[in-house]
Order: sequence, then structure tokens, then C-alpha cells
Amino acid sequence: MQSNRRDFIKKGISALALCAFPHIVLAESRARKIEKRLSFYNIHTGELTTALYWAEGNYIAEEIDRLNHILRDYRTGDIHPIDAKLFDLLYDLKAHFQSCTKPFHVISGYRSPKTNAMLRRDSKGVAKHSLHMEGRAIDINLPGIDLAHLRRAARLMGRGGVGYYPKSGFVHVDTGRVRQWSGS
Repeated sequence: MQSNRRDFIKKGISALALCAFPHIVLAESRARKIEKRLSFYNIHTGELTTALYWAEGNYIAEEIDRLNHILRDYRTGDIHPIDAKLFDLLYDLKAHFQSCTKPFHVISGYRSPKTNAMLRRDSKGVAKHSLHMEGRAIDINLPGIDLAHLRRAARLMGRGGVGYYPKSGFVHVDTGRVRQWSGS
């Protein structure tokens, strides 16, 4: 009897919420049905992976671990957690190019402090406190998509830093403050 009352009350509250705030209830319902997948090809290791990293309103830890692995520092083998906001940014960026079925090509994901220091010695364009070392940045390209278009789409999102490196063939995106720059 007690459980029937609870069920009745829950259903009544849900019905009232739907009547009073249909846009919120429907948006939440749609969000729970969305599945988010990302595909990466690591140009240095030759690894390719696709992961369903978000479903039914939640991140999927095992799939996030797979993505963290492919985005590891390939020089040292160090794996670091990648910011979930970066995965969401990449998901939305890829959605912008609906016709593109290719995976993101990863030039650089996570960088250990050791790798970052080595790259700083070899290039003046590597930041001392790079967001790559925090798992909050990635350097990518998307086969079949012009690099300038990829940069433009990332900038329009306004969700972090966007670096444009046309000679090196990649766009840098991160979840830091909104800013933009060009390199070589």
C-alpha cells in the first residue's frame, strides 16, 4: 500500500512538472537518450579507437579510460585523465561537420611535464604551463575538413583556446579561457 502511494505521488509530480515546465522535462528526456561517441586516430602510434563515452545522461568510465589511453603521451607512455569538457567540445565540433565520418587525427593529447620541457627546448611555441599537461588540450586535424574551417568552427563555439597551425597541419583546442592565436 505504501509503495502504491509513493508511485502515485511520483507520477502526479511528473505530470505536474510536464504541464508546468514541458520544455525542461522534454529537454532532460532528450538529453538522456543522446549517445556521444568519439573516434581518434593517433598519428604517432597508429592506434584507432571509437568510444561511446556518454550515454543515458552519464559518462562511461571504461570508455573514458580507452580515450585517455589513446591520448596518452606517446613518448613516455604516461596516461593522464582528459578533461570531460574537452571530449564534449570535440563531440560538438565533430557534430558541426556532420558529413565527415573520419576520426580526429591526434597530433598531441596529454603531454607529461618531461615531454613538455623537451618540446619547449626545441620550439618557442610550446607553453611552459601547457594545458596539455593537465589533460585539457589537444592538437588535431580532421581529414576531409579544411583546417581553416576546423579553426573557424572551434572559435565559434567560444569554449576555450583555439590555436591555428596551418604549416604544421593542426588546430589546437583546449578548455582554458577563450583566446585565439596562430603559429606555424
